[in-house]
Amino acid sequence: MTDLQALHDATHTMVMGVLNITEDSFSDGGLWLDPAKAAQRGRDMMAAGADIIDIGAESTRPGAKRVSEADELARITGAVKTLIPAGAVLSIDTTRASVATAALSEGAQIINDVSGGTLDAELPHVVADHDCLYIVQHWRGWLVGSKGANPDQDTSVYEHGVLTDVHDELMRQVDGVLAAGVKPERIIIDPGLGFSKPGIEHNLPLLTGLETFRATGYPVLIGQSRKRFISAMLTGAGTAGADGPTMAQRDDVTAALSALSAEHGAWAVRVHDVAKSRAAVIAGNTWREYA
Repeated sequence: MTDLQALHDATHTMVMGVLNITEDSFSDGGLWLDPAKAAQRGRDMMAAGADIIDIGAESTRPGAKRVSEADELARITGAVKTLIPAGAVLSIDTTRASVATAALSEGAQIINDVSGGTLDAELPHVVADHDCLYIVQHWRGWLVGSKGANPDQDTSVYEHGVLTDVHDELMRQVDGVLAAGVKPERIIIDPGLGFSKPGIEHNLPLLTGLETFRATGYPVLIGQSRKRFISAMLTGAGTAGADGPTMAQRDDVTAALSALSAEHGAWAVRVHDVAKSRAAVIAGNTWREYA
């Protein structure tokens, strides 16, 4: 059985591997839809050094269509049933209370809610009723041109600066989760890189300001992997080809940011290429020991 408090209080940065069981995730949609392939992908990431596997069955990229609740339930529970016996620590990337309930009943240990408790008001209550960890991500709604009641609303304006506004808004989300009964020792926060933050100028201040989030006392998850701002960095440096940066280039920058995140005390980094970031995190953790 997983020691949740030890997991929450980890003193070295961990690696969370991304397992997208979706048709249209921006970098690997459709690759792991087959249950057998999804299970093997999870085992491969564990072998490559993933401490946690984050399973998602619904894409949150701009323009993505919501999958049905039934499809999400089937995909998530199928993967959980396969990977729990393999000894995996599983995080479930969902905004639906019903999916969280089903996954937790099958043995998942973490709920990763990109809406930070705001999209399904019942989800924090589900977490409060189970012994699990809860990742609360900064959320302003769907991105411009995406799904939602106001698909064209620009959610990327930060009146007081991105670091200040994201911190303050995220702490208000945490207050809501606490009010729903979630224990503070079960909460992990995530500044939500790329969510309502399309540019370099939105995301790098959150990374360089990581200590601002750590000062809250909550562990901090960083999800930088293959985000648009990484492609923008590569393009701006003149290293991208005519078709834009390659996936390998994005993963190289992702790994570099993983090392920096580990050096500055992130709880975990959420990545697609586990092997590259595993090595980078080891370097960052070691650097922190000698700093």
